[in-house]
Amino acid sequence: MIEKHNIIGLMSGSSLDGIDLVDVDFWNDGKWHFEIIARDNHDYNNEWRNALSDAFNINILKTHERASLRELDVRYGTLLGQVTRQFIEKYNLHPEIVASHGHTIFHRPQEHYTLQIGDGQALADACGVMVINDFRTDDVLKGGQGAPLVPIGDKLLFADYPLCLNIGGIANISYDIDNQRIAYDICIANQALNYLAYRLSMPYDKNGMVARNGHIDNQLLTVLNSHPFYTEKYPKSLGREFFEENIKPLLERRDDIADMMATVVEHIAMQIGASVETCHGASLPMLITGGGAKNKYLVKRIQANTHHEVVVPSDDIIDYKEALVFAFLGLLRNRNEINVLRSVTGAESDSCSGKIWYPTK
Repeated sequence: MIEKHNIIGLMSGSSLDGIDLVDVDFWNDGKWHFEIIARDNHDYNNEWRNALSDAFNINILKTHERASLRELDVRYGTLLGQVTRQFIEKYNLHPEIVASHGHTIFHRPQEHYTLQIGDGQALADACGVMVINDFRTDDVLKGGQGAPLVPIGDKLLFADYPLCLNIGGIANISYDIDNQRIAYDICIANQALNYLAYRLSMPYDKNGMVARNGHIDNQLLTVLNSHPFYTEKYPKSLGREFFEENIKPLLERRDDIADMMATVVEHIAMQIGASVETCHGASLPMLITGGGAKNKYLVKRIQANTHHEVVVPSDDIIDYKEALVFAFLGLLRNRNEINVLRSVTGAESDSCSGKIWYPTK
C-alpha cells in the first residue's frame, strides 16, 4: 500500500493579490505524484495590502521600526493561521503539515539577508497544525540566492515539461542542463503591470486588454532591455527592490498607461524569449503558470518571441502551482530530504531547509 501525505501549502506573492491555499495529496511509487484536494484564495483587504506594501520601507536599523516589523510578523502569522483554519474547516481537511512561504518583505541575497514574514509559532497556534516555514534563509546563509525555490517541484512533479516558466510579480524559468536543474529570475512582470493597472483604478489588466490597445514605445523598451541584470549569468534573483529602483522611476512620471503597458508586456516577452533561446535545440513544451498565464496578450507575445511550444495548463495549476510546490517543500523537509538545490541558487551546498513549529495552544 502506497502511503499518501496530505499537506497544505500557503503562498503570498509579490504582486499582493492575496493568499493562495492548496491542500494536496502526495505519494511516491518510484516517482512523485500529486492530487489537489482543495484550493482557495484569500484576498487582502486594503489595510493588509497597504501594511505589506509599506513594510518594504521599514528601516530595520531603527529599533522602533524593527519592533513594528516584528509586530507585523506576528500579526501576519496569526492571519495566515486563521485563514488556514477556515480553509481546513470549510473543506473538512486533515493535513499533516502546513507549509508556508510567508510574504517577502526584503530579499537581499548579496547581503546574505532575506525576510519572509508570517511568524511560524503564531501560524501554528492559530491553525492547530504543525507548520514549516522560512524556506529561504538557510540557502542565503550558504551564499545562495534563496530563490527561486519552485524548481525542485518542477523537476520532481512536472517532469513532463522540459521548461517551466512562472509569471507572477517576477517571471522565472526552470530547466535541466546535463541532468542538473538550473533556474533563475528573468525580469519583473506583474509587479510592473499591476502598478500600471492600479493607476487606472484596476487590480490588473484582464487578458491584457489595455496593453493590447497600446503602442510600443521603442525608446522605453530599449531602456528597459538595457539593464545589465539581463546579461548576468545565473544564478540570479530579483526582489521588489529591483522594481522600485529600476522600473518604477521609468513609469511613474508618465500618463500614457496603455502605451507603457504594451511596452512592458513586450519587454517581458522579449526577456523570456531571450532566456530560453539557447535552451535545448528543438521546440519543446514550456509550461506557463502564475497570474501572467491568464494574460492572453502576454502569452501571445511570449509565443511570438520563442520557438518553444507554450503550454497553458488548467486554472488549478496556473493559480496554485507555487502553493502546491511549497506544500511539497514542506513534505521533503519533514522527511529530511533535500528541498533547495545549489545548482539553482548558487549556494555552497544543497539544503533541507525550513523551520518547524508545533502548536502550543
